Amino acid sequence: MTASDLTVEGRRFRNRSDYEAALRDQKKIKQIKAKTNLDSPKQIFKLLSELQGGVYRFETALGTDFDDEIFERAEALKKKGITAENAEEAGKKKKKAHGTVKQASGGKVTGKKEKPPGLKIDMNDKEMQKQVKIELRKREKRRRFIMVTASVVAVACFGYFGIYSFYAVRTGISYESLAEMKNNKSGNPYPVYSNTVQIHRTSDELPDVLEEYQTLYLKNKKLIGWLKIDDTIIDYPVMQTSNNEYYLDHNFNQEYDKNGSIFLDSACSVYPKSVNLIVYGHHMKSGKMFGQLQRYAKESYYEKHKTIQFDTIYEKGTYEVMYVFRSQVYNENDLVFKYYQFINANSAAEFDAYMSEMAQLALYDTGVTASYGDSLLTLSTCDSSQTDGRFVVVAKKIA
Repeated sequence: MTASDLTVEGRRFRNRSDYEAALRDQKKIKQIKAKTNLDSPKQIFKLLSELQGGVYRFETALGTDFDDEIFERAEALKKKGITAENAEEAGKKKKKAHGTVKQASGGKVTGKKEKPPGLKIDMNDKEMQKQVKIELRKREKRRRFIMVTASVVAVACFGYFGIYSFYAVRTGISYESLAEMKNNKSGNPYPVYSNTVQIHRTSDELPDVLEEYQTLYLKNKKLIGWLKIDDTIIDYPVMQTSNNEYYLDHNFNQEYDKNGSIFLDSACSVYPKSVNLIVYGHHMKSGKMFGQLQRYAKESYYEKHKTIQFDTIYEKGTYEVMYVFRSQVYNENDLVFKYYQFINANSAAEFDAYMSEMAQLALYDTGVTASYGDSLLTLSTCDSSQTDGRFVVVAKKIA
């Protein structure tokens, strides 16, 4: 089977294994659609909740496409004022608006259930009154139980939302102030020296920190650079430590923060510079950090955001997007291309091999290529379309 035959739903897959996984996803999606009325708001929101809750697991990007389709349907309903809470009522109104339903005999029914003729209830019967009271007490108990349960759930939800909002707001305010501070001078009449660097695995003397980053560097010497993509929320300091764990849940001020920070892989070096600088960030639902990075999956978005500004604390840099692809974190013994291990290339042949692997994974052709000796920047975030999935954007330094 040729590469051109490994196509499902318009997506090309690089090998037979991925192609077969895509066919499994295609079959699963057809089964889900077969048992779901996509014209029903209630079922749309129910399906969205199941997808977000991990009820359905997909192996390839087909799952992400399907997830996006359902999400967009739900967003369209929300714009009409229909939510998960009032979806059932909205569905009833829609059905009512279509008029009465014709019976097979040609007659019409309004949907109202009529009481069978001749059925009478004697409310003066003592036994009947007793049963009614028992039933009313049961209903009252159920009502109270539901109210208490709903209240507990509501408090828990508001508590979670409050904590989430607190971190989101605090993060936003914090990084806005850092962005303002970035261009302020440190007030120090003498250059800020970095002395020697240890996390970069070198004892060479480092150049002076750029003036616009001196204030921030004095505030936190784990600062290694600044990342910005115009017309997006991505405008953050980039940190680096001797491991890749601390800044998963700490911010620039070294406070616990579930948003974490944008950080450079601990194995990378900005001076002397590694061939490929790998930068990580969380895919937050709020859109913060790398929450918007997956928009590069659409070529139309790439067309409007072709360049990325990444300054190290020692030099400024502009990068042009070259490859956009999905990958995953593999087992150590898996004999596959692992983009997160590509930091340096010892020869042109090795560099070209890396480029070839990424080109095969690319979601679309940007027309941008790189040669041995070029400097690269890789942005990486989580991707829910597959187990341990990653969404990756690779760019080449052009200035």
